[in-house]
Amino acid sequence: MNYWLVKSDPETYSWDDMKNENTTIWTGVRNYQARNNLKAMKKGDLVLFYHSQSDKSIVGITKVVKEYYPDPTSDDNKNWVAVDLQYYSDLIKPISLDEIKNNPKLSNIALIKQSRLSVMPLTKEEYEEITKNNNKIN
Repeated sequence: MNYWLVKSDPETYSWDDMKNENTTIWTGVRNYQARNNLKAMKKGDLVLFYHSQSDKSIVGITKVVKEYYPDPTSDDNKNWVAVDLQYYSDLIKPISLDEIKNNPKLSNIALIKQSRLSVMPLTKEEYEEITKNNNKIN
């Protein structure tokens, strides 16, 4: 199993939207590195959901339920892909960007090192550090 983080502006698509829909198509990624990360996602991988812009915090967990396929929002189906994500778990409390930055165990996390990237990998250790004592299904 692999671990990931996706970012969304809550004014565009929020965690509440994700929970209400239960499953969504993760579309609109137009960065090659983020696209390659979508292509690397496998069914069952866990994905942290990060509110960018206003909240700047990790707010929940989804899982990959369908691996990559052509992004239906793109005219260039050869280059851009989407995956299907499904609601998995709430967090007991959001994890703010400041908390992440102040945690020495997360000093190499892509969220800090590549802050503009919208889809990024996490190590198992990073995922476990973020979700320890904060995952409602533990």
